[in-house]
Amino acid sequence: MSQIYRIKSYQLPLLSLVIVSGIFIAACATPPPPLELIAVSKAAVNDANVAGANELAPIQYKSAMDKMSAAEVAMAKKDYPLAQQLAEQAQVDAKLATAMARGAKAKKSADALQEDSRILTQEINRKTK
Repeated sequence: MSQIYRIKSYQLPLLSLVIVSGIFIAACATPPPPLELIAVSKAAVNDANVAGANELAPIQYKSAMDKMSAAEVAMAKKDYPLAQQLAEQAQVDAKLATAMARGAKAKKSADALQEDSRILTQEINRKTK
């Protein structure tokens, strides 16, 4: 047994008000600003700088800096979804730059140790002859 509900004429303004209010609230709802993500991303960019990424991974470091700046501009414009996206990308680029810088430093240290070992081996061989 199916029932059909009919809207009575005195209910129409109330129903219209509820529908319009719901649409208005949904349209005006903005996501919260990604303040924590911005702070974490700034820290990642700073870590990359401390790791020497500006010299050892300049392309990735510059990309992180540019995206972080763009995220800050988006925050100022209250475009929070864009700010979040750019901050996430900046954080990834900064972590990549940090890893590349640390990798380059580790390679440099390994090369220096290998050269020291080669020199010591030459000295030992020379003294035993």
